[in-house]
Amino acid sequence: MIEKVNPSHPDKIADRIAGAIVDLAYQEENNPKIAVEVLIGHGICHVIIETSAALSFEEVRKAIKRIAGDVKQDIVVVPQDEELAGNQAEGIRCGDNGIFKGLPLTDEQLKLSKIVRGLYEKYPTDGKFILEGERLIICQSHAKTDELKDLYPFAQINPLGDWTGGTDVDTGATNRKLGSDMADSVTGGGLHGKDLSKADVSINIHSFLKAQQTGETVELVCAIGDEEVDGLPYSEIVEEARDFVNQLGGFEKIAEWGLF
Repeated sequence: MIEKVNPSHPDKIADRIAGAIVDLAYQEENNPKIAVEVLIGHGICHVIIETSAALSFEEVRKAIKRIAGDVKQDIVVVPQDEELAGNQAEGIRCGDNGIFKGLPLTDEQLKLSKIVRGLYEKYPTDGKFILEGERLIICQSHAKTDELKDLYPFAQINPLGDWTGGTDVDTGATNRKLGSDMADSVTGGGLHGKDLSKADVSINIHSFLKAQQTGETVELVCAIGDEEVDGLPYSEIVEEARDFVNQLGGFEKIAEWGLF
């Protein structure tokens, strides 16, 4: 079984804002150090940014407005801790401790991802979905149940009735929908709002991609400062993740749907 949410779900709006801010850092530096946390809901967006890059407040505000609309913005920017920054002073090394498990995607997971993406083209508003065997549950805001029944006559649709959704109904926070983003893969941290030196980004991506290539479960562990993980230089894993992120269109883009 698998749950998937679309890019207009409040948690994904938070992930997308965090990703957009990381994208801004990469416009300033090739290898910035940045971590972003976002909490949004009911007309206010709180953002905390730890960064080595000199970000433009104006560009950060524009990114939040573009993704979340006219919300009150509470932004805190602080430099990265000097001692932690020293870990990367002489080259790219693992930026955090972590445990990771990558698993091959199932046909069920791929099927739901295709359904949700197709629905989002027609209904680009808050939605969350579950597929368990033949049971499809569709919770789609701003869509009439009868319309959805025509598309998916055997689905369970909007069990509590039509609903509005969005950040005026619920709050969103970064990295709260990792099951949607990574399927059965497991991480001790979060995928979004961080630079590529962070294991939570690069080793998660490496584990996921290796699992798809081999068809087998991949289990890895790392410590902050590691120069090698999974028999590879950590810098190689970072470049693999950079290529993957760039192919998807950046950190904001990967935040929309996660890894699949």
